[in-house]
Amino acid sequence: MIHRTLATIRLWFAPQRLRDEGSTPDYRFSLANERTFLAWIRTALALVAGGIAVDQFLTQLRWGVRTGVAVTLLVGAAFCAVRAINHWVRCERAMRRGEDLPMSRFPALLAVATGVAALVVIAVLALGWAGR
Repeated sequence: MIHRTLATIRLWFAPQRLRDEGSTPDYRFSLANERTFLAWIRTALALVAGGIAVDQFLTQLRWGVRTGVAVTLLVGAAFCAVRAINHWVRCERAMRRGEDLPMSRFPALLAVATGVAALVVIAVLALGWAGR
């Protein structure tokens, strides 16, 4: 398990090694995989922007709530960026090997965490828990 994880992480920084695995897929599939990667990176950037916005502009929230929501969004951004490259490599490898594409629970986890962060901010603002 650890060996496989390290091998995958090495591929993040040396994607040319993927050429050693299986046959080259139709380039359209590789480009679609890359577009998916870029969509996840855009999501990570949006989460970074959201975390910064919460911290900088929702100053009426209590410090702990504001920091908690901001940190949750920023941690989500970090996981999203790492997940993007990991998923790209895993999909590229699966396509080259003729295997099924990997499944992931991450989209559901990201959606739930983002929704919870939004609900916390809504609850705090609606219930008047704002204040320093």
